[in-house]
Amino acid sequence: MGAVSGAFAWLTTGAHWAGGDGVWHRLGEHVYLTAVCLAITCAIALPVAVVLGHLGRGGALAINVSNAGRAVPTFAVLVLLVLSPLGRYGQWPTIIALVLFAIPPVLTNAYVGMREVDRNVVESARGMGMTGRQVLVRVELPLAFPLIMTGIRTAAVQVVATATLAALPGGGGLGRVITAGFNRYDTPQVVAGALLVAALALLVEAFFAVLQRFADPSRHRRRNRNALGNQRILGIPKRWVTQ
Repeated sequence: MGAVSGAFAWLTTGAHWAGGDGVWHRLGEHVYLTAVCLAITCAIALPVAVVLGHLGRGGALAINVSNAGRAVPTFAVLVLLVLSPLGRYGQWPTIIALVLFAIPPVLTNAYVGMREVDRNVVESARGMGMTGRQVLVRVELPLAFPLIMTGIRTAAVQVVATATLAALPGGGGLGRVITAGFNRYDTPQVVAGALLVAALALLVEAFFAVLQRFADPSRHRRRNRNALGNQRILGIPKRWVTQ
């Protein structure tokens, strides 16, 4: 209980939030690192998963290769990259290690989402004369969107939690708060840093949950179908219903 109350006292001290080593600065570094890693992950994994899922070929191999990376600890990859020539290029060893860690959930969920689209719906779309590109954009991607976003959300939370490792080779982020606490034998500061990381992970989870809800391309269609259903029940003329 003393550590928790001490962490609360540490967090409510204004001096700990200001300056180059303050919480606000470290939080900005952590968010920036997370955003960069997630953007690179999506740029790599999503096109591969979507194309392979659309074609129905090579997906199992790609998923197995990406999942094999999970067997290697992220910290071990980070250490090897820091000791390699890449170690001279600032945050890049950390970014590469986190991207390798984040690719499996994004790739797997996107591919599974594409393959779980009802084949009857896809064949019906092709029977209506849609091209392969139109089927991909108008049918498969909207139906696979929930699983795709779930993979991105999972990867984002994992990156937020794992980005604390960036502090070990001298990088930025909230991990610096924790490592500074260890160096000073300041348990309240260590607990405060851990609480900050946990709170940020929960906020990221909530952000992507809301984004998934409002960005779902099928949401508008479901709303229109509900409106049309209510129109039939209440006898409202079809032309009065907003499309």
